Amino acid sequence: MPVSFKGVSYQAADAHAHIYPGKIAEKATASVGDFYDIEMQNIGLPHVLYERGSEAGIDRFLVCSVATKVEQVRSINEFIEEKCKKYPQFIGLGAWHQDVRDIEGEMEDVQRRGLVGIKLHPDFQHFFIDAPSMIPVYREANRRGLTVLFHTGDSRTDFSSPGRLQNVIDKIPDFTCIAAHLGGYSEWEEARKALQGSNVYIDTSSSLFAVRKEQARESIAHFGIEHTMFGTDFPMWSPREELERFFRLGFSEEENRQILYGNFAKLFHLV
Repeated sequence: MPVSFKGVSYQAADAHAHIYPGKIAEKATASVGDFYDIEMQNIGLPHVLYERGSEAGIDRFLVCSVATKVEQVRSINEFIEEKCKKYPQFIGLGAWHQDVRDIEGEMEDVQRRGLVGIKLHPDFQHFFIDAPSMIPVYREANRRGLTVLFHTGDSRTDFSSPGRLQNVIDKIPDFTCIAAHLGGYSEWEEARKALQGSNVYIDTSSSLFAVRKEQARESIAHFGIEHTMFGTDFPMWSPREELERFFRLGFSEEENRQILYGNFAKLFHLV
């Protein structure tokens, strides 16, 4: 059943969702909640994401998990691959870690598994987005057509600041990446000032609960409707509640279609 709002039906994709293996899902979910001091609304299990998302009318999900140790990369990517096969509605991002040494080999493994990019969370992983050692990673991902999803922004740290991502864009102008959380969690104004690029996308995840309607619309206008995707940051938020928050922004029917599905489908070659 598609998403319905004011009598209009929309196809919808969630461009930002985290899943974990059953044996660690509860602990991993709680750890994220503790880091942000936010009460998590779900447990990050694949079947829970599928069920809650489907109930809300979402039929595509970009799923990922973060590697806090380099030895976790392959096992996480195997897990993501397995769940994408089990749930055809899932599209997977590979985990990555700043200590990976064989960049080409690991990127080859990501692609072999059918994953469409990689996910990085500099604040959890403790590296600066614009670290010189990471530039070859971004170049190789870009060369292969793999999208990089960054957790971007945190006013408590400097690892993932929007300005640091802009330093990367300055070196790789055509870099295709997603700056999550309207370009910078808790640094939305800085993101509007510091970050831009022809292939920089944003998602709406973990932002609409905190910013005013006018602020959200200003951020989306800065990056462009055509570069904005809906995201929930599951398991942090309820898919249905995030959709309600999104529709309160008051975009037109055509703009809603672009943000809810069209841009996602274009970026990940679903059309």
